[in-house]
Amino acid sequence: MIISGSIHAMVNAMIKGPTGQQTNRMAQMALASGSSTIIVLPFLPFVDLPHGAWGWLAIAMVVHIIYFICLVSALDAGDLSSAYPVFRGSAPLITLAGSVLILGEALQLVEIIGTLMIVAGVLVMLKGRHLDRPTLVWSLATGILIAGYTIIDAQGVRAAPNAPSFIVWLFFLMGIVSMLILPLFVNGSFVEATRIQWKSALLAGFLSVITFGTALYALSMGPTAPLAALRETGMVTALLISIFILKEPVTAGKIAAILTICAGALVLLGAAA
Repeated sequence: MIISGSIHAMVNAMIKGPTGQQTNRMAQMALASGSSTIIVLPFLPFVDLPHGAWGWLAIAMVVHIIYFICLVSALDAGDLSSAYPVFRGSAPLITLAGSVLILGEALQLVEIIGTLMIVAGVLVMLKGRHLDRPTLVWSLATGILIAGYTIIDAQGVRAAPNAPSFIVWLFFLMGIVSMLILPLFVNGSFVEATRIQWKSALLAGFLSVITFGTALYALSMGPTAPLAALRETGMVTALLISIFILKEPVTAGKIAAILTICAGALVLLGAAA
């Protein structure tokens, strides 16, 4: 999950793009997600049909598409170093509540403490006013959807005959649906954006398959909330990328908030050990 979180931060940075560079982020997202269909296609004949999980796959398609739209809107509205900690940091608390109330999972006290530490880091971000209202609204909406698809996908990957069955079919179908719907939300020419951005989008799609595929496999074996929270260690990677690659302004308060979030993730890591 820790490696998955770091790779996820890299993918989001690629969608965001360097400061000052004109990037059609919705087109980038559509191409990155669409490329997953091509990437997993060779594996399709070798995995079982996801019997028992078709319903979860259908629900997942809807939630993931809305998530993509909110994610791009959050990255359009604010810096990666502001938006990323909010939507990735708020998701564990929502996932925690959902896993207990909906999935009926039992949690240890240390797991609750670790998750609340992550949320505290997000509150520090808000108190420090490191993000404006549009960035906050879109980031929180993205966090809610992250929690939603985490719970849904966790149920789906456990309901399928095996983890590879659900993972491959999810990416295969999600890529098709993304290419049908997301281009409708692209500002400007999708064809022109494809011509310019297809290489970086293909790399982002490849990394997405690795990071989310790894996360799904982990969710098939353990409790939902702690594993989901462990992905938030990618916040450190996001911070480093925002400073040294995207050239975004980063304050001491923002760094303190992100380190608090990461400390919570380490508590969860210790609880899982």
